Amino acid sequence: MEAILSALAESNRLKIIELLRDGPRSVGEIATELGLRQPQVSKHLRVLSDAGLVEVHPIANRRIYKLRPQPLKELDDWLESFRRVWDERFDQLDDYLREVQAKKKKEGCGKQS
Repeated sequence: MEAILSALAESNRLKIIELLRDGPRSVGEIATELGLRQPQVSKHLRVLSDAGLVEVHPIANRRIYKLRPQPLKELDDWLESFRRVWDERFDQLDDYLREVQAKKKKEGCGKQS
């Protein structure tokens, strides 16, 4: 998990992941899209590959990169535990706000009589 988060922490690598979300691309296509030089993109792709986030398929003299879904699924599973905590807290807040609104409504009715 640490390798995945570390790889995604760099903004250009995150942009590469977002580009690959739409489908496989070559190093040259990624470089053009991001306005980076090919050696820079290759270094970022190596980090993403080492983290298991992308895989490469050589076709002739080109290297085509695509996302690997499993690490992203693992990240989503990990984040799910935090979603549950926040959902519970938001539910508690929602209950509290309903109580406050009901109390204000009740007090408002009593003042008008």
